[in-house]
Amino acid sequence: MSIVKINAITVPRERFEEFERRFATRAGRVSDAEGFEAFDLLRPNDDREVCLVITRWRSEEDFRAWVASPDFAAGHAQHRTDGPVGTASEIWSFDLLESELPA
Repeated sequence: MSIVKINAITVPRERFEEFERRFATRAGRVSDAEGFEAFDLLRPNDDREVCLVITRWRSEEDFRAWVASPDFAAGHAQHRTDGPVGTASEIWSFDLLESELPA
């Protein structure tokens, strides 16, 4: 069973472009991480200001190994040097019970 990690980040609308730019230029290599299965970046198209970073992993251990990796640190370097784009964030964790793709 896969696990899903969602980082729900509150981003003021005027910072959406900066948020997207930072993800587009991130140095991290999540797609090469052991146990990585999927990544999605969602920006609201309504009045909300919460962007979602969704990753899916083979196991909790694989996710924790990614968070402890040098690639994770490199991917989050802009946050440390340029400050955060968001004003708040929460990590949500789920077990994937069912998933379906088009036939």
